[in-house]
Amino acid sequence: MKKIFALVLALMMLLPLCACANEKNIVVGYTIYKPMNYKEGDKLVGFDTELAEAVYKKLGYKVTFKEINWDNKYTDLDGKTIDCIWNGFTANAADDDGVQRSEKVDFSYNYMENKQVIVIKKGTEFKTAEDLGKAKIVAESGSAGESYAKGFEGATVKGVKKQTDCLMEIMSGAADVAVLDAQLAKAYVGKGDYADMEIVDALSSEPEYYAIGFRKGDKLKDEVNKALEELAKDGTIEKLAKKYGVENTVITDFADQK
Repeated sequence: MKKIFALVLALMMLLPLCACANEKNIVVGYTIYKPMNYKEGDKLVGFDTELAEAVYKKLGYKVTFKEINWDNKYTDLDGKTIDCIWNGFTANAADDDGVQRSEKVDFSYNYMENKQVIVIKKGTEFKTAEDLGKAKIVAESGSAGESYAKGFEGATVKGVKKQTDCLMEIMSGAADVAVLDAQLAKAYVGKGDYADMEIVDALSSEPEYYAIGFRKGDKLKDEVNKALEELAKDGTIEKLAKKYGVENTVITDFADQK
């Protein structure tokens, strides 16, 4: 009897270990980028954060978020330290090497529209393309914003680690102009510490589209696309978009992307 009890006890102790061994884990690469991924206290929140959680919960994965250096996103993805790039990742753009991003990663459905915007201190005279040719411009290294900034002939372009660092460069006077994703700019510019800054709408880029980046050939992309369709249908994506103030740019109809 004692032997049977000991055997049962041993099996019970093994069950949690088996569950952990069988649990599927996904690592999402992100940077701090309000309203997509940002911290409230110690908690990571944001539209991309909550949508990623909803998608991977539906797929039966445990999701872990890993903050990355945006300039190293492809290295992290190909090196398998992360499983996807989910952080306001512009899909319809080329990198500085001239190669389209779609040649480097497999993208999910486009789920949000974006554009690059010009941010300046109020009262400064950097409001035309000609003005920007004489400006010191700052943008996140490796971003669509950096590529857009380099399109202004004559401008001096400096790359920084994070988009929020761009705002600090403007505040300190180290840069005249910042190029930022519209979603982030709308969350910060004209508010709090950045109340003396403004967006120059006339110099905005053409529309861009956010998508999730996966390793080439990874079947996870198809799983995520299916989950996005289901979460659009049940209203989850629209609800999250309203929560984070991006309901006017979110995409919930993927029919023409299949």
